[in-house]
Amino acid sequence: MYDQNYILQTKSKIPLLIAANTEAGGNGACTDGTEVGLEVKIGATGNAKYAYEMGRVSGVEAAAIGCNWSFAPIVDILYNWCNPIISNRSFGNNPDMVLEIALAYMKGIQESGILPAAKHFPGDGVDERDQHLSFSVNSLSCEEWDKTYGKVYQGLIDAGLPSLMAGHIHLPAYEKHFNPDLQFEDCLPATLSKGILTDLLRGKMGFNGLVVTDASHMVGMTGAMKRSDILPTSIAAGCDLFLFFNDPDEDFGYMMNGYKNGVITDERLHDALRRTLGLKAKLGLHTKAKENILPPQAEALAKIGLPENKALFREVGDQAITLVKSKEDIFPVTPEKYKRILLVNVKGTDGGFGKMVASASKSATEILKEKLTAEGFEVSIYVSPMDNIAKLSDEDQVKTIRNEYAQKRPIADLTDNYDLIINVANVQMSTVQRIVWQATKGTPDIPFYVHEVPTIFVSVLCPFHLADVPQVKTYINAYDGKEPTLELLVDKLMGRSEFKGVSPVDAYCGFRDTYI
Repeated sequence: MYDQNYILQTKSKIPLLIAANTEAGGNGACTDGTEVGLEVKIGATGNAKYAYEMGRVSGVEAAAIGCNWSFAPIVDILYNWCNPIISNRSFGNNPDMVLEIALAYMKGIQESGILPAAKHFPGDGVDERDQHLSFSVNSLSCEEWDKTYGKVYQGLIDAGLPSLMAGHIHLPAYEKHFNPDLQFEDCLPATLSKGILTDLLRGKMGFNGLVVTDASHMVGMTGAMKRSDILPTSIAAGCDLFLFFNDPDEDFGYMMNGYKNGVITDERLHDALRRTLGLKAKLGLHTKAKENILPPQAEALAKIGLPENKALFREVGDQAITLVKSKEDIFPVTPEKYKRILLVNVKGTDGGFGKMVASASKSATEILKEKLTAEGFEVSIYVSPMDNIAKLSDEDQVKTIRNEYAQKRPIADLTDNYDLIINVANVQMSTVQRIVWQATKGTPDIPFYVHEVPTIFVSVLCPFHLADVPQVKTYINAYDGKEPTLELLVDKLMGRSEFKGVSPVDAYCGFRDTYI
């Protein structure tokens, strides 16, 4: 990445903005960068210090490879537990806390000369749809928006936010506020809406920085109008930079046509150019020789993966892991009390946005088995007979399912063989980020046995699985399934460390039965 960015900067006529998605740390800029923690995990610590550290580490490592701009922090507020985009990418559901943490991140990343772009204006977290795949609407009233998302963005703007990313998210209340005759069906996502970007953001809120669109191939944008209209409309609405070509020659032609036919005025074009050049000037790019825009390579790359920065991941995990529900006397988990442990891998549906960011490393269940075995437990991982059903013909699949239901399933199979069952859910975010239960009867796949065998349910990604397992009495959100986190989890299960995290979102999902 360093070599690529060096070539880009030295060969470019005008110095470049080179952006990265440093949402969770320096790993958003380079594969060997340092993760500090997902947003919900930082929120669970309740400590803005870790957001500052996440920004600081992001800045140090992104700058080391020549980045100077970041599409972060994420300041979406998670009100809808079914939201598929920010289930673990939101600091929480409290606007004051989100603002405090975002300001801390902004401070940290700017120390390395990286300019932040808060996202996704006007705010995700109300709808339960994915703007990659469909329209998405922030349905709050103007008053509600002002007290929540507006409060966060206004606080960032007042603190000098240099740029933000507009999301393909509708805000019909404010569109109609500025254009009372507008019909709901004529409302547009923020990336195409003059009412949202020019009247609300620039006018009412006084934002004087740069606006970049979210990715232009997302259906929340492309489903609104023809692509030949999308490009010039987004610039005319108030976007200064358009993110990602579909086809460079074709898209550039659409943009030029929009200028020639007057959709993009000279005034708006010059304003967008001025803001883009202004952001580069804020970075001082115009004062540096091309060869000196990037730091010396050896010195810079030595800053990636520093031990003291890597240690933050473990520190955050210790503070974040959350015992959401504890309705039984199950702790501490020791070999004397629960010698025989069965681990059950709880699955979701593969695919979607989460598939892109999923790790191909050792599973959380496998790591947890290693850690528990080292502590003296006898640990088994349950293998469902349904795991290989996809390899069968349709006829054989039906026979297999029928056979599962026909078999004897005495409860003694569980109570005689296991002292504790731990369900481990690692379900990636997507429009179907719910648990997918196997079509079995009386097997450990589904935690029906909470009154038969002591049971602990652990989610290592999505914090909202309690909605699907309200019967469990002990539920934990670990926020990720990486080895240091699971090592810390074992310490907490065994009573060597306290559960310190406080859920920054409604992990009970608004249901009464999840509290029981």
